[in-house]
Amino acid sequence: MATPMEEIIEITNSDKNVNPLEQLHKEEDHYTLNLGPTHPATHGVFQNILQMDGERIMSAEPTIGYIHRAFEKIAEYRPYYQITPLTDRLNYCSSPINNMGWHMTVEKLLGIQTPKRVDYLRIILMELSRISDHLICSSVIGVDTGAYSGFLYVFQEREHIYDIFEEISGARLTTNMGRIGGFERDITPRAIQKLKEFLVRFPKTWKEFEGLFQRNRIFMDRTIGAGPISAERALAYGFTGPNLRATGVDYDVRVMTPYSSYNDFEFEIPIGNNGDTYDRFLVRNAEVWESLKLIQDAFDNLPEGPYHADVPDFYLPPKEDVYNNMEALIYHFKIVMGETEIPKGEVYHAVEGGNGELGFYLVSDGGRTPFRLHFRRPCFIYYQAYPEMTKGSLLSDAVLTLSSLNVIAGELDA
Repeated sequence: MATPMEEIIEITNSDKNVNPLEQLHKEEDHYTLNLGPTHPATHGVFQNILQMDGERIMSAEPTIGYIHRAFEKIAEYRPYYQITPLTDRLNYCSSPINNMGWHMTVEKLLGIQTPKRVDYLRIILMELSRISDHLICSSVIGVDTGAYSGFLYVFQEREHIYDIFEEISGARLTTNMGRIGGFERDITPRAIQKLKEFLVRFPKTWKEFEGLFQRNRIFMDRTIGAGPISAERALAYGFTGPNLRATGVDYDVRVMTPYSSYNDFEFEIPIGNNGDTYDRFLVRNAEVWESLKLIQDAFDNLPEGPYHADVPDFYLPPKEDVYNNMEALIYHFKIVMGETEIPKGEVYHAVEGGNGELGFYLVSDGGRTPFRLHFRRPCFIYYQAYPEMTKGSLLSDAVLTLSSLNVIAGELDA
């Protein structure tokens, strides 16, 4: 029987242009591994079929659709104000951003100009949502490298954010927050007090969290170089948000196409260099500080005035008026029963969601419901790059890369 070295010599003599070590590892030596859907990191709802050579990933084939709920089609049969509970369930880690993005899309179609107080309150709540979203992503990256304590530590702060949401809307995760033209009710003194306490307490917590990870040698060794993608390839796939900015591209919807009075404020756009897991981690961490700055500025300069636009066709009147005023009763009936007609038109509006450009393409034929509605979900777009980002990496980096992309199943499948 020939020795391994004699086999290499024989292969080398047979074909001088073939790497003998590569030829020994033939394709039939590979095995198939299902990463998900039952793996905890895949949330039980998406699958990756990996071709493995030992611990090395040779190829990956994502399979999605396990949680597809046909939101776009359902929305075509609902009055406009009843679509908000659907947008809640896209990226449920930052649902108020989804809700307000949808409301702004309808306002764009209707030509509604919201008061400054509405714009500033939206900024406060959307940036709180961004912080909540980044808390989850950054702390889960820590969990996937073996550090669980940071996850538990910052989740306390996430609960404090949810306390603010609950005070404003009555809900914590899927908030159904806001209305077309503004808010259902003004921010309460108790919500203001909770926000003040958060702005005092949270920066210290976040600084300690960063201290646990950012210069941690083990964490750096596990994340630097894991799941990299170049700026050119990221743009070719259609990346936006932190995953694009980690490659060095400073694209941010809040700056490029400002909405909700974001142009009244100054803030930085954090960017990375290498587009790997470590850079994605750093970019999200830096964005948390910028969100805190935006919240503080918006709160300090919060204007007085109405908390909703003067659009009685789309804004439910107060119950007291409904009981005592015939005009209010009529408006209430028309809104609840979906009797309000929408003008014909075609609009696209995008906001900077927790994962990137969250867009709404709306076509109205003048009826009570959308003729066509499409959600541009950033998760659905950048998840297509996952096979390229994991090819050649070790299996232990596959979950880490997935977590650093922050693939949210509800936004991926819609």
